[in-house]
Amino acid sequence: MYEKDLKHPIYAYVRRAADELGYDAYVVGGVVRDLVMRRHNTDIDIVTVGSGIELANRTAALISPDLHVNVYRNFGTAQFPFEGSIIEFVGARRESYSRDSRKPIVEDGTLEDDQLRRDFTINAMAISLNGDHPYTLVDPFNGLQDIADKIIRTPCDPDRTFSDDPLRMMRAVRFATQLNFTIYPETFEAIQRNAERLDIISKERIMEEFNKILHCIRPSKGIRLLDDCGLLERFLPELIALKGVQSINGKGHKDNYLHTLEVVDNVAMSSSNVWLVWAALLHDIAKPVTKRFDPLHGWSFHGHEVVGAKMASKIFHRLKLPVNERLKYVQKLINLHLRPIALVEDNITDSAVRRLLFEAGDDIDDLMMLCEADITSKNSDKIKRYHKNFEIVRDKMVEIEEKDRLRNWQPPVSGEDIMAAFALSPSRTVGDIKDAVCNAILDGDIENTREAAWKFMIETGVQMGLTPVNPNENE
Repeated sequence: MYEKDLKHPIYAYVRRAADELGYDAYVVGGVVRDLVMRRHNTDIDIVTVGSGIELANRTAALISPDLHVNVYRNFGTAQFPFEGSIIEFVGARRESYSRDSRKPIVEDGTLEDDQLRRDFTINAMAISLNGDHPYTLVDPFNGLQDIADKIIRTPCDPDRTFSDDPLRMMRAVRFATQLNFTIYPETFEAIQRNAERLDIISKERIMEEFNKILHCIRPSKGIRLLDDCGLLERFLPELIALKGVQSINGKGHKDNYLHTLEVVDNVAMSSSNVWLVWAALLHDIAKPVTKRFDPLHGWSFHGHEVVGAKMASKIFHRLKLPVNERLKYVQKLINLHLRPIALVEDNITDSAVRRLLFEAGDDIDDLMMLCEADITSKNSDKIKRYHKNFEIVRDKMVEIEEKDRLRNWQPPVSGEDIMAAFALSPSRTVGDIKDAVCNAILDGDIENTREAAWKFMIETGVQMGLTPVNPNENE
C-alpha cells in the first residue's frame, strides 16, 4: 500500500474526479520509480482507462474553475501545473510502429497495454488511485526487483522496443548513468544490434538525452556505454577518433580519449554548467588532426586549441546544438585552455595576465576550472606542482584585476572616435588602429586612460600615413 507515500495533493483530486467519471486511474512511470527510490520528481503522469483529456478537465475543475488545462488532442493528452509539479494525463493505449518512423499508431488499450509500451521495467510500474484496490502497486514486469538489482531492462522484446523507438537506446544509457544502474545483457546486446536505427531520430532529440548524460555526476560512464554499444559513433565520431596511443622510437603520447573522459568527470563534479562540460568534452578534439612526430622532441599537437574551436562550430551545427552565445562560450574556452599553465611556464608577466583577463572576460573562472580539470597525470608530484602553479596564476589575476579592472574591458577610444579623428568610413584601418591601442594598454606601454589612448591613437594613425582632422580629444 502506497497511500502514505502519495503526498502530493493532486492524487486526492484525481481520485475524486476518476470516481465521478467511473474511470480507473493510476499514477505511472518515472514518478513511481522515483517514489520507490526516494528521489524527487516534479513530473507526475496519470493514466486512466478512459479519456485522459476528460479526466484532466474534471480534475482541474475540482481544483479551481480558473485552472487552465493544456490539451493536445492529436496525442490524446492534457496537462496543467499544480503545486510545483506538471501533471500529465493520458488514456491507456497500445502502440504500433512503422519501420521508418518513431511516431506510433495509437489505439485505446488496457492498463496492461499501456505498461507494455513503456521503455523499461523500472518505468512500467503503476499505483492505482481508486477502484477496488486503491494505492496498490501494479508491477507486471518486476520493475521493483530490477530497482533492487540496479538493472535497466525492457518489459518486452528489446529488439522490438528499440526498433520501434530508437531514442529508447539513448534513454537506456541515460538512466544507467543517472541511477548508476547496469544495462541488462540481453537489453545491451539489442542496443548493439539496433544502433544504426538511431539515424532516424532527430539530432535535437538525441542531444536532449546526451545533455542529460553530461549533466550526470560521472558522464564518462554514459559516454563509455554509448561507445561500447555503437551509439556514440552515430553522432559524435570525432570523440572516438581520440582513442589510442601511438609510439615511435619508444616515444608515445597519452590516450586522449581516456584523458578527455577524466577531464569531463572532473568538470561535472565541480559544475552543473553543461556547456562547460561540452568545453571539456571538446577541448582536445583536434589532437588527431594536429598530431605530429619529431624525432628530437616527440609528439606534438600544435594549434589543436585553434583547430578545435573551429571543429566545435561544425559539431554544434551538425548536432543542432545552439549556435549562439553557447557556442561562442565553448569555443572561447577551447581556444584559451592552454593559456593559464603557459603563463607560469613562461615566467608570468602582468601584460600576459592582462591579456588573459581581457580575452576570457567573465568566463575566466570557468576557464580556470577547465584548466585545473585538465590535470590528469598519474604522477602525484606533477599534479601538486601544476596546482601550485595555478595558485600563482590566480593570485596574479586577483592583483591585476584589482588594479586594472579588465574583465569585459573595452579600450578608452572607440571605432567611432577613430573614424571622427581621421574622417574615415568603417574599414580595416579603423580596426587596426583600435587593436594597436588595445595592445598598447594590455602590454603596459600606455596607461589605461582616455587621454593616453587618444594620444596613442593619433600617433598610430599618423604613422600609417593618415592626416587627423580632429587631433584633439575635446574638439
